[in-house]
Amino acid sequence: MPRGPKIVISGGGTGGHIFPAVSIAKEIIKKYPNALIQFIGANGRMEMERIPEAGFPIFGINIAGFQRKSLLKNIGLPAKLISSIFAVFKFLKKIRPDAVVGTGGYVSGPSLFVAQLLGIPTMIQEQNSLAGWTNRILSRKAHIICVAYPKMEKFFSEKKIYLTGNPVRENIAKIKSKGLDKQNSANAKILLGFNPELPLILILGGSQGAKAINTSVQNNLNLWENKKIQILWQCGAYYIDELSGEISNSKYLKIEPFIKNMDQAYTASDIVVSRAGAGTISEICCAGCAAILIPSPNVAEDHQTQNAQSLVDQKAAIFVDEKKSETDLGLIVSKLMNNPEKLISLRSNALNISKPNAAAEILNQLENHWLWKN
Repeated sequence: MPRGPKIVISGGGTGGHIFPAVSIAKEIIKKYPNALIQFIGANGRMEMERIPEAGFPIFGINIAGFQRKSLLKNIGLPAKLISSIFAVFKFLKKIRPDAVVGTGGYVSGPSLFVAQLLGIPTMIQEQNSLAGWTNRILSRKAHIICVAYPKMEKFFSEKKIYLTGNPVRENIAKIKSKGLDKQNSANAKILLGFNPELPLILILGGSQGAKAINTSVQNNLNLWENKKIQILWQCGAYYIDELSGEISNSKYLKIEPFIKNMDQAYTASDIVVSRAGAGTISEICCAGCAAILIPSPNVAEDHQTQNAQSLVDQKAAIFVDEKKSETDLGLIVSKLMNNPEKLISLRSNALNISKPNAAAEILNQLENHWLWKN
C-alpha cells in the first residue's frame, strides 16, 4: 500500500478555527487511512483539549494573539513569536510533512511562515468574507487558498483561489439531506428534553460565549416563556456560573456552557440567534436554519459584520446590530416566529448557499496540487 500523505494542520483559539481543521483531518483519514495527521496549536487554548478528543495528536507552542484592548499586554508578544517560530521550525524539520494547512487563528501565522521558509507547500483556508492581514501576507507564498465566499480576489491572487466553502462537522454536514422535515425537528426536540409541539430558539454566543447576547436573552426570557417559546442557550463556560446563579432551568429553558450535540440542536431549532463567525454561519447554512445574526464588534476589522451581510444579501439571515440587540431582539424573534413563510424562506435560502462537502473539496485541491508518492 502506498504511504498516505503527511499533513500538518494549524488553527485554533476558537471553535470556528478548530472544527474546520478537524473536518479536513477526518476527510483525509477517510480516504487515506494510513495518513499521518499532526496538529499545531497554542498552549492553553481550547484546541489543546478539542483536538485530542477528536483523536489527533497536537504539538503546542507558546503563542498569543495581539490584544487590541490593552496594549500593555502585548509587551511579551515579540518574544513569544520568536520562540514559537523556532519551535515550529524544529517540529517541521522532524516531521517533514507533504503540506501544511492553516485554518486561522494566531497559531497559524508561525506555522505557515516557517513552512514557507522551509519550502513546504502551504494551503490557506480563509473562512471569512474579509480576509485577515496575516493570511493576506502569507498568501503571497501559499500554493492554494480555499475560500468560503465569492469575490475574494480583492485580497488574494485570483489564480490561487478555490471556492470550496468552510468545512463543517460531519454530523452537521449530513443535516442537509434531511431537508426541512418537521418530524426530524420534533424528534430532535424530544432527544434534547423539550416539548416537540412548541417552538424552540437556539442561542449561540460562539465557543467563548458572548456577554451582549447573554444580556439580550436575559432581558427577554419572560417574554418568550410567556409565549411558550422554548430556549436552548449556549452561554459559554466563562458565564455559566454567573448565569446559573441568577437563572434556573425550567420546562422552557435549558442553559449550557457548551453544546456538544450540535446536530440535534440545529435540527430542533426553529430560530437560531448567533454571532456571525464564519464556522457558525457555515453550519447554520448546512443545517438549513432560520438565523438572526448579531455580529461581534470586537473582532479584527469587523469581519463578522461582513460575514452576516453576505447572508443578508442572499436573503438567508436577519441582521441585528449588537447595540440594538438588548432592546430589539425580543420583538424580532416574536415577529419572526409568527411568520412561517419568512421562516421557510430563510431556511431554504440558507440551504441553497450551503456547501456541505467543503472538506472533500479542500482535499481534492490538495490532491490536485500534490500527488502523494510511495
